Amino acid sequence: MVAIRKPMNSDPDWTLYRTFAAVLDSGSLSGAGRLLGMTQPSVSRHIDLLEAALGSKLFLRTHRGMSPTEAAERIRPHVDILTASSAAIKRAASRTSEVAGTVRISATEVVGTEYLPPILATIRRAHPALEIDLSLSNFVEDLLQRQADIAIRMTEPKQLSLVTQRLRDLEVGLYAHRDYLARRGVPVSMAELLDHDLIGFDTQTAAARALAQRYPALSQAAFALRTDSNIAQYAAIKAGFGIGPCQEPLARRTPSLVRVLPDISASSGIWLVMHEDLRATAVCRAVFDALELGLRNL
Repeated sequence: MVAIRKPMNSDPDWTLYRTFAAVLDSGSLSGAGRLLGMTQPSVSRHIDLLEAALGSKLFLRTHRGMSPTEAAERIRPHVDILTASSAAIKRAASRTSEVAGTVRISATEVVGTEYLPPILATIRRAHPALEIDLSLSNFVEDLLQRQADIAIRMTEPKQLSLVTQRLRDLEVGLYAHRDYLARRGVPVSMAELLDHDLIGFDTQTAAARALAQRYPALSQAAFALRTDSNIAQYAAIKAGFGIGPCQEPLARRTPSLVRVLPDISASSGIWLVMHEDLRATAVCRAVFDALELGLRNL
């Protein structure tokens, strides 16, 4: 049995709850440290202090990481409220008419590496006092918890309290490097396509399921290279590995890529999103408007 120290007389500092939330989200002390910019021993010390303050064991250390106890699950919703309130306070305090400060943008790998850099360079030239944090992930970050100020998403947001702008549709087709096609030939049917080296998804994402439903032959087993990274897929196509999916605006700027079987296509939307409280913040509004203009004109 693990002994719990007697609760401290004073209320726990807010930072201890923030650390608790990070451990819950990441499932480990090291993961929480990366989220918060802290060392693993500091994270562990915060959890020890919070457990002592509350008089309850909050986590069990297992080979898989930090497993929350029943006590942790009971306080989780209350900590979520604290986190949301803290984010709201930051948003309210940041309202200013000056385009200065830091804006955190969340985007997918392809958007963040291929589309955003020239747009961000234009924004920076217009607003030299502006700083940008760019988070690249194919997972959706929570704007309500202030994981990002502005997000560029490939799926329609469902959360309330968000300002959402659908920018455009992005057509996705099958492309290959012209050298690969010169070597292997250009397929003119699905049967011929399946004889080629195909590039596709590793896990059954929503996009992969939609493609498989529309074109059953393009199942996971048909792929010679499987990766969930769109950037890795794009790099493999450019390297002449084989035939794979690519967004039309991205392929258009790469003259060495050739589209094959143009009847095989899919389409995904692109949305620009921010919390409704940030509309009154000049810096977020300026970045949002500039991103909207730039991404519409890909």
